[in-house]
Amino acid sequence: MAEEIFKKASKMVKLFLGGDVMTGRGVDQILPNPGSPAIHESFLKSARDYVRLAEELHGPIPKPVNFSYIWGDALAALESLAPDVRMINLETSVTRSDSFWEGKGIHYRMSPENIGCLTAARIDICSLANNHVLDWGYRGLMETLETLKKANINSAGAGQNLKEAEAPAAVEMKNQGRVLAFSWGAGTSGIPLDWGASRNKPGVNLLPDFSRQTVHLIQKKIQARKNAGDLAVASIHWGGNWGYEVSPGQRSLAHGLIEEAGVDVIHGHSSHHLKGIEVYREKLILYGCGDLINDYEGIGGYEWFRSDLALMYFAGLDPSTGRLIHLQMTPMQMRNFRLNRVSRPDAQWLRDTLCREGEKFGTRVKLNHDNTLTLEWSKP
Repeated sequence: MAEEIFKKASKMVKLFLGGDVMTGRGVDQILPNPGSPAIHESFLKSARDYVRLAEELHGPIPKPVNFSYIWGDALAALESLAPDVRMINLETSVTRSDSFWEGKGIHYRMSPENIGCLTAARIDICSLANNHVLDWGYRGLMETLETLKKANINSAGAGQNLKEAEAPAAVEMKNQGRVLAFSWGAGTSGIPLDWGASRNKPGVNLLPDFSRQTVHLIQKKIQARKNAGDLAVASIHWGGNWGYEVSPGQRSLAHGLIEEAGVDVIHGHSSHHLKGIEVYREKLILYGCGDLINDYEGIGGYEWFRSDLALMYFAGLDPSTGRLIHLQMTPMQMRNFRLNRVSRPDAQWLRDTLCREGEKFGTRVKLNHDNTLTLEWSKP
């Protein structure tokens, strides 16, 4: 029933919002055109070791896999719900550069020849203001931007200078204006401060802080771009990897962007697991989407957060106001570096977690017969 609401509501703008998509390192190694497996970590020295750990836990991965393999059952969900715009946080450098950023503990890279793993899911927009896009230096960033452009994938949040990094990705909607996706990264997510773009330096679009002054700065930038009929998404990489807490600063910023800056959706990410959801002034706030695709399978620690479980967020918005009409979430589990439909107990765990974390925001989640989840909130 929930799926039918989303599929048949022709007057809604339908967005697919995914969390962190980490197609570098181990995932890159199983794709058709892997880059160098060399990594510079204290624990492991080869990206192939992440494949080995996953296979030791769940059995062989039939490598090399085709580009659609990693999406698994998620492709059927995308095809069935047919969102108008598909957006993810791409948390890797797409490059063959060997110039890793020294002093940083983890470095993600995917071979540019494996960009087909994103086009296989018909991704429209990649948010890049995160703590891995410059892992392989400025050359790696330039190659990332160039590869996405050649693949006709829009990006936001990083560029050859601040002007480019601040510019939104724009997707034209049929007779409905545009979806404008702005991307920012906060230092609280582990982004080195010297990664910030400037007038004459490449880098990411850094948030100075979560203050009202920052809201006012963002307001001016959005107002300069947003026209009547456009919808604005603020994609923000913020906070730590683990923990359900939403800081007062994050919540204040999200509310301010909705109240004053004309933002219609907050697409928050950085946590490796889902966080609570809020609907504020009828606008959707995803404080932490969690990882969608990663190579953490087989790595111990933090098991109680269930980072193997992922959510695909399908938001239906009123095109004239940006008001949230419907939010369906399709649960997935990362296994053998592939997204798979979840069991009923896992879907129940996700429901219970979202209900617990959403209580302070006034939201609840309903579990449907097909293991999808539907957000419930008090409506005016």
